[in-house]
Formats: sequence, structure tokens, C-alpha cells
Amino acid sequence: IQFLSKRATDAAVSGKALLEIEEQLQLKRTPLRIECFDISNISGTSVVASMVVFEDGLAKKSEYRRFIIDTTTASDDTRAMHQVITRRMKRLLNDRATDESDVAEIGGRLSKFAYPPQLIVVDGGKPQVAAAAKALADLGISDIFICGLAKRLEEVWLVDSKEPIIFPRHSEGLYLLQRIRDEAHRFAITLHRNRRSKGMVDSVLDDIP
Repeated sequence: IQFLSKRATDAAVSGKALLEIEEQLQLKRTPLRIECFDISNISGTSVVASMVVFEDGLAKKSEYRRFIIDTTTASDDTRAMHQVITRRMKRLLNDRATDESDVAEIGGRLSKFAYPPQLIVVDGGKPQVAAAAKALADLGISDIFICGLAKRLEEVWLVDSKEPIIFPRHSEGLYLLQRIRDEAHRFAITLHRNRRSKGMVDSVLDDIP
């Protein structure tokens, strides 16, 4: 456990992992900011999504976000993924529209949503990647790379790929992607459990004066 903890926070290891991801995915630049999205859906109730942020290979928990999914428009994981990516990217576009000089003039700071990721990772395979890509395309965003990490064989899927990318078994890049994906899953499950617990104790009698 101590070895894994040290490995996860070692700057040299993180740097190597990011370079491996850049090489394997053939990115134009090193993904210094990675955002990962996960959908938590049990029997179609209390559907939630999580967004976790890693910068320089390390978790940036102050920028994690949770989203309550509107199940009237998102009846499955792919539609839910499209919804959450759309909501996050609309915030990015709104913040990009705010001129930095205007923010400086009033002595404020850009929102945390104003910083775009170089890489978006979604929990899932080709369908989830396609849904995320459509969300970006619908908003006219073309400068953010997307991949999906499928749990079964830890395959990495790209938007237009017919076959997944298989990272070397002991790849630091794959280890980092797994850690990011697992953190997004943990964060989503926590909110889902909280919402289900609240739902179990709510009653129509609560609304009676």
C-alpha cells in the first residue's frame, strides 16, 4: 500500500505516465489537465454523474463536481453522458466568453470551469465516447481530445477507432488512467448512495403542515 501511495504521488512517475498517454493516444500535446466523467445509474433511479480533475497526474479535489442527471431526457448511460459533457462544456464556453481583462478589472478570478482539459476520459467504451464526442461537436468544440476506458479488459477507445488501444500491461499511463477512472466512479457512487438514502426516508407525509 505504501508503495502504491508513493507511486501515485511521485512527480517523475506522473510525468512518465502523461508522456505515455500522449504517445499512445497520439495527442498533439501532453495532457496536463485531464477530466474524467462517470455515470452512476442503478435501475434508472437517482442517476448522477461525477467529474474529477487531475493536473500534472495528481488529483485536484477542489475542482471535482457532481451532476444530477435529468432522467426525463437521459434514459440511458449514453444520453446521460451527453448531458453531463454538454453541461460542463457550456460552462467552459460561458467562462471563455468572459474577457480576462474584465475579470482583472473587478479584482476577480476566472471560474475553475474556465480551464479546459487537454483530455476527457469517460468511463465506458465506444458508445460513451461517441456520446461525449457528439456533445462537443454540438457545441462546436474541436480542440479537446476524448477517450474511453472500458472496465472489462481495460481497453482504451477513441472516437473514430474500430479497434481499442491496448496499453502495455505494466504501463504507467494505463495505471494513471485507471486511477482517474476509479476516482470518478468512487465520487459518483458516494453521491448516488447519499441520494438513495435520502429517498428511502422521504415520505409524502413530510409535505403535510
